[in-house]
Amino acid sequence: MSELLAFIDLGFRHIVNPEAADHILFLLALAAIYQPRDWRSALWVVTAFTVGHSITLALAVTNTLALPTAWIEFLIPVTIVATGIENLVVRDRSRTFRGGHYRPVLSGAFGLVHGAGFANYLHSLFVAQVAVPLFGFNVGIELGQILVLSVAAGLFVAIDRGIERLLSAQPGGEMLDPLGQRVELRGGEPIGIAAADAARLLH
Repeated sequence: MSELLAFIDLGFRHIVNPEAADHILFLLALAAIYQPRDWRSALWVVTAFTVGHSITLALAVTNTLALPTAWIEFLIPVTIVATGIENLVVRDRSRTFRGGHYRPVLSGAFGLVHGAGFANYLHSLFVAQVAVPLFGFNVGIELGQILVLSVAAGLFVAIDRGIERLLSAQPGGEMLDPLGQRVELRGGEPIGIAAADAARLLH
């Protein structure tokens, strides 16, 4: 049990460490499109990432799979950029393949790449029995991911509400609609062109 807890702690500390910024950025890019009410979808995506990196990590630490470090270090930033582009390009996910439910598959595939990165860090630690250390490390990673995303979600919600209150508390002020056009506010409500779009931003 002490060995299991030690590797859970190791996995948790690894994912929340600033040195794991590339993995954290990838997680934030994956979860950036979700609202608090979509927490189940976000959890599926994050869990798929864990499954993906668990597979590669298990193969790597047992010397079943060997990937060049240079390729891993190149592909990890590619996964971050690709996820960011997907966030920006895909606007209406209800009309995409399987209604946007492809994202766990995408997350799992990219998790395979990140798992190879984890393996470079952990390979020297798995010298005898692999099952307990691997399981404990992945549990720690999952707990760390949930913590990071929960903190990030709380910050984003607080920022959104702060901006919303700031705009609604300035009667007679101006704001920008989604097309970048200025919309006049009266009593906290938008008037004129694109008022409907602006109203959605305020409410």
